[in-house]
Amino acid sequence: MRTYSPEAAAVALLIAFLHVLVGCDANSPPGGTSSPGEVVVYAALDREFSEPVLDDFEKTTGIKVLSKYDIESTKTVGLTAAIIAEANRPRCDVFWNNEILNTLRLEQKGLVEAYLSPAAAKFPEMYRSPTGAWHGFAARARVLIVNTRLVKENERPKSIYDLADPKWKGKVGITRPIAGTTASHVACLFAALGEEKAKEFLRSLRANDVQILGGNKQVALAAASGQIAFGLTDTDDAIIEIERAQPVAIVYPDREEGQLGTLFIPNTIAMIKGGPNPVAAKKLIDYLLTPEVESKLALGASAQIPLNPAVATKPRVETPKTVKAMQVDFAAAAKSWDAAAKFIQEEFLR
Repeated sequence: MRTYSPEAAAVALLIAFLHVLVGCDANSPPGGTSSPGEVVVYAALDREFSEPVLDDFEKTTGIKVLSKYDIESTKTVGLTAAIIAEANRPRCDVFWNNEILNTLRLEQKGLVEAYLSPAAAKFPEMYRSPTGAWHGFAARARVLIVNTRLVKENERPKSIYDLADPKWKGKVGITRPIAGTTASHVACLFAALGEEKAKEFLRSLRANDVQILGGNKQVALAAASGQIAFGLTDTDDAIIEIERAQPVAIVYPDREEGQLGTLFIPNTIAMIKGGPNPVAAKKLIDYLLTPEVESKLALGASAQIPLNPAVATKPRVETPKTVKAMQVDFAAAAKSWDAAAKFIQEEFLR
């Protein structure tokens, strides 16, 4: 058993203090005597898609990535709520959101730090903040996934409004429109159509007994199994079922003249104000915006859609270059969210 020595304890404390001082420089390059640092990421993109990218960043830079994920049904809301709750003592450095609405909500609350990444310069203006508050990349399209055994080719839906067609009453599905890309979609509809027309659309879905499922993946699985004839989901979940040779097809809705267009929603990344590792956070943002990352996400199972024109990889799904894209003022959509969320909670989901 060791005996306590005040002199030895003092020496040990001094040594520990010197170690802390040496290890505090997060700017030291990998391979040096100091720690290369770490970065804390809250990631809403499915772990199976985002984790390999973050692992590559860690291997490339030597910066340790500490990741927090959330569940499918509440991921964007849950992670956003965590960032808001931690505002007085931020733990997160970078928020990798799989949509845009909640990123903009954090911006409105003053919880993001502007960073004009040089890697963002080539991205379309629609998909990046002019102040550097957020950056969009690796988009997905909001599509209809159709069971080809239940829906004949000449009967396939062409619009999101077909979800309200009485012919398909009780046989169509969407995700709970309170989180994720479905919430972003609703906010965009409120901004594009106006509040009353957007509410009218949601009421028509409710009247048509639309099935409310736990997530976009669940919508895709329900269409593949025949639980629903078709449903509204994202391209990443739909393409997985197609490549599993399930009896489904993708319809890019509202692409005809006079229609709204297909909505493309980017992943977004933002640096959290007051995060513990700002230098490493900027390095991660720069890395995620590289053509190599968008190419990797495009080639992967999720078939994300590159937004950087420098990416040469050919997507496996349609893009804003090949179908009519819905024109969206994302900032206006975010401002519409409070009214949309109130309506959803008080009327649509009751």
